[in-house]
Amino acid sequence: MKMIKAIKITGVLLTVLLLNTRGWAQSGSTQLVVPLSDPGKPYKLSAGLVRGSITVTGYEGKDIVIDAQGEDRRGHVKEEGNGMKRLIGTNNLDITAEEKNNEVNVGGSAGKLVNLTIKVPRNGAKLKLSTVNDGNINLSNVSGELEVINVNGYIKLTGVSGSVVANTINGDVTVAFRSIDPKAAMAFTTLNGNVDVTFPITLKANVKLKSDRGDIYTDFDVVNTVQKPAVTKTNKNGMYSLKIDDWVYGKIDGGGPEMLMKNMNGNIYIRKAK
Repeated sequence: MKMIKAIKITGVLLTVLLLNTRGWAQSGSTQLVVPLSDPGKPYKLSAGLVRGSITVTGYEGKDIVIDAQGEDRRGHVKEEGNGMKRLIGTNNLDITAEEKNNEVNVGGSAGKLVNLTIKVPRNGAKLKLSTVNDGNINLSNVSGELEVINVNGYIKLTGVSGSVVANTINGDVTVAFRSIDPKAAMAFTTLNGNVDVTFPITLKANVKLKSDRGDIYTDFDVVNTVQKPAVTKTNKNGMYSLKIDDWVYGKIDGGGPEMLMKNMNGNIYIRKAK
C-alpha cells in the first residue's frame, strides 16, 4: 500500500512531515519538493486558494516543485484616534501539500494571502486550479485535462495541450493551445471580461456562443446552424414572465465536440493559430 506524504509550510520556516523518505526540503526555505509515487506516469494536481495567485509551469522534471510567497506586512500601522500602533510581523505562510498514489493536493489557510508558483511534469497531467480573491491563475506548457476556476481575477493559459474548462466571474479568459484533444468538449466562460481562445488550424468543432453585451469574432470559417431561441414562460402568483435565451450555433470544418463560450460584458474571440 502506498504511503501518504504530507508536507506543510508554516510561518517563514518549512516544516516537513514525511511518512516515507522520498520527500525532503531545506529548513528556512519556502520551496518544497513533492516526489510522485510513480514518476513518469499520469498524475493529478489540485491547488486551491481563497486569497492569492497560482502560477503553474510544465518542465522536464519528475517532481512537483512548489514555491510559496506570503503577504509581506512588515512595519507598523498607526491606528486612528488613540495614537497606538499595531505591530505587524513578517511573511505569514500556512501551506500544505499531500501526495498519495500520484495525486497531489495543495491548499492554503483561509484569509491569508498566498501566491503559489508550481512546476509540474509537462505531460500526463490532470490539473484542477482555483482561487477566489486577490489573485490570477497562469498556466503554461502543460498537457492534459485542465480545469481552472477563478472568481475575482483573470485566467491565462499559454502553450497548453489537451482539454480545458476555464471559468471566472470578473476577469478575462485567455487560452492559447499548442494542440487539443480532438474528442473533448470544452467550456470557456466569464461574466465580466473577454473570452479569447486560440485553437490549432486543424480544429473541428461545434461552437455554442453567447455574449450578452459584446460581439463575437473569429477567423475560422464557421457554418451557422439554425437554432430556434429557447423561450421560457412562467406564471407565478399572477406575475407573467417571458425569457428568450438566444445562442449562436455553428460548425467549424464539419463539426466535432462542443466548444462553449459565454460572457455578459465583453467580447468573444475564436482565433486560428498562426
